[in-house]
Amino acid sequence: MTHRASPVKAYDFLLKFLLVGDSDVGKGEILASLQDGATESPYGYNMGIDYKTTTILLDGRRIKLQLWDTSGQGRFCTIFRSYSRGAQGVILVYDITNRWSFDGINRWIKEIDEHAPGVPKILVGNRLHLAFKRQVSTEQAQCYAERLGMTFFEVSPLCNFNITESFTELARIVLMRHGMDRLWRPNKVLSLQDLCCRAIVSCTPVHLVDKLPLPVALRSHLKSFSMANGLNARMMHGRSYSLTANNLNKRHSLKKAKIIRPPQSPPKNCTRNSCKIS
Repeated sequence: MTHRASPVKAYDFLLKFLLVGDSDVGKGEILASLQDGATESPYGYNMGIDYKTTTILLDGRRIKLQLWDTSGQGRFCTIFRSYSRGAQGVILVYDITNRWSFDGINRWIKEIDEHAPGVPKILVGNRLHLAFKRQVSTEQAQCYAERLGMTFFEVSPLCNFNITESFTELARIVLMRHGMDRLWRPNKVLSLQDLCCRAIVSCTPVHLVDKLPLPVALRSHLKSFSMANGLNARMMHGRSYSLTANNLNKRHSLKKAKIIRPPQSPPKNCTRNSCKIS
């Protein structure tokens, strides 16, 4: 994966994807449906390998994809193994009208896990426009993909259905796995209202917000801002605890001051007659 940082750039990220599957499942049809990009290999030869580039837009960033169609024939397995080492993503393609191509996905997964372990993969059922000849049901393929932790698409190059969507989803998975999504994550700039709310909430407990001389709508916004940002919970807990402790100490001291026991007998120097026991 390459992140280009030149002043005038044609793309922001460069990813290499492999299209893997048995022969005659329509991998070349998928590449041919892409109108943009180059078709000549950067290495100067295309023996057993079809090459195509395309540029997609993902969250405002331009992602250039190098798509390599590895032949499903056995005599090109060595070429597949050499190309799979530098891949960032793999697209497993089968033909929905050919049961054997779906059963062969397990063999391709073993090859990928052996030569490119940990590479993100998606499962693609090709030739959806021939659904009336379907031999692999959507439910079966969906369950198979979920069991292996893959995203599943059914595509049609003839109708240009789900081609770009499948590439975009795989690119998103690859970038998120490498932590590159944080590069285009927008930095949130607080507005003046948020800054004022933060300043008020930092020194005012939530239960005292209603007593502020402010409009009802603004007081409600302050309480919501406090709860959403968690700025007041720890401070409220500390203040309420200290107030409770002080109140308990005051009440305890008042109780001690109020308890005054009367004398059991009158004092000896008392001169009042009412104090004498007749």
